[in-house]
Amino acid sequence: MLPQTPMLQTLGEPEVMMDINTTPLIDVMLVLLIMLIITIPMQLHSINLDMPTGTPPLAIKKPTIVRIEIDARNVVRWNDKTLANRAELDALLQTASQQQPQPEVHIKPQGKAKYEAVAGVLASAQRNGLTKLGIVGSEQFAGY
Repeated sequence: MLPQTPMLQTLGEPEVMMDINTTPLIDVMLVLLIMLIITIPMQLHSINLDMPTGTPPLAIKKPTIVRIEIDARNVVRWNDKTLANRAELDALLQTASQQQPQPEVHIKPQGKAKYEAVAGVLASAQRNGLTKLGIVGSEQFAGY
């Protein structure tokens, strides 16, 4: 006797395919990708700036600079001129505070100068109404 065979094979029909057909899925994905690319606005690599028009502003006048140096012996110098006493420093600071515009005061203490001398110069400048003060050469104190 002959072994029994399934009915489909006996009729000459192909086997049933169990895999999904991915070709239409890929086609739909490609169409969606193209639509996405078309609808995204182009990125601009430039920055729009509203630049001023008209005549440029007049050149700014450079401020007058007053250099006050305090050396290791606590001697105070005003633009390389040694001052005799604190009263002379106060008089110079008073005249500088009345100038329009006020000069920039650059205070440069040496590393061995006493704190009392530097603080006294700063206090005198503040007391006389100077507002543009700066400590110059502070990089020498980086190790402290």
